Amino acid sequence: MTYFEAYAELKEKLKNKGIEEAANDAELLLMHICKTGRNEKFMHPDRLLTQREEELFNEYSLRREKREPVSQILGRSSFMGFDIQVSKDVLTPRADTEILVEEVLKDHGSKEALNILDICTGTGCILLSLLKLLKSAKGTGADISGEALAVAEKNNKELDAGASFLRSDLFENIRGTYDIIVSNPPYIKSDEIEKLMPEVREYEPHIALDGGTDGMAFYKRIIKAAPAFLNSGGYIYLETGYDEATEVSELLKTAEFKEIKTIKDYGGNDRVVKGHI
Repeated sequence: MTYFEAYAELKEKLKNKGIEEAANDAELLLMHICKTGRNEKFMHPDRLLTQREEELFNEYSLRREKREPVSQILGRSSFMGFDIQVSKDVLTPRADTEILVEEVLKDHGSKEALNILDICTGTGCILLSLLKLLKSAKGTGADISGEALAVAEKNNKELDAGASFLRSDLFENIRGTYDIIVSNPPYIKSDEIEKLMPEVREYEPHIALDGGTDGMAFYKRIIKAAPAFLNSGGYIYLETGYDEATEVSELLKTAEFKEIKTIKDYGGNDRVVKGHI
C-alpha cells in the first residue's frame, strides 16, 4: 500500500463514519505512523508502507472508526505550541482553553516571579504553558485524580517546567497564597453528558466533565474559597461553558471580585471570566 492510497482509504472510512475532520485525522495518524510531515502525500505519494506501518495503519483505522479520539490513539496533543501527553484519564487540551492562557499572558506577561495555582489541572497544560511563557513564574497544579496527576507529572518532566503537583479536592490540601488562580473545571450539566459527541462521552473521564445539575457546582466551590488563597490584588481566570459566563460573573461579584470581564473564544462564544480581589 502506498502512502497516498493509505491516506485516501482512511479518509474515506472516517468520512463514512460521519467524522467531520476525516481528512485531517487521516493525515495526523499517517504522519505519526510513518514519521512524516504534512506534505508527504504530495511529495512522496508512491512511498510504500512497511509491514509494521501497515499493521499500525490497520490498528489505528479501527480505533478511530470506533470514535476513539486521535489524541488518545497517539497519546499526544498540541497546546500553546507545546507537545502534551494525554491518556484516557485526562481531557484532551482544547484550542478554546488557549484563550485562558493568552489572557493571563496579556495581563501579566511583563511581570516576574508570579506564583500560580491551577485547580483541576488535568494534563497540566494550562499551568505548564504559563510557567514556560512567563518570566520566573512558579506554580502548583492540583487535581483530585491521581491518574491525571501522573500524566501532569510526565508533562512537567518533558517540558522541564518546574511545576509542583498535589492531589487535592479543589483547595482541600492547598497551603499558602498565590498571585493567580486558573481553572478549567468540570462544567457540563450532568444530563447533557450523554448528548456529547462519542469521542468525549465514551472516551474522556466523566469526573473531568460533570459540573452537576446546573454545571455550576465547581464554580461555586472555587469562587467561594478562592479569596483566601489569593494575595492582595490577585487574579482568577476561569474557563466557562458558552452559556455560563453571566452566572459565573455573578458568583465572582458576590465574592467581591473586581473588574470582572468575559473574554470570547475565536468562535465568538463566551469562554473565560476573570476578576481580581
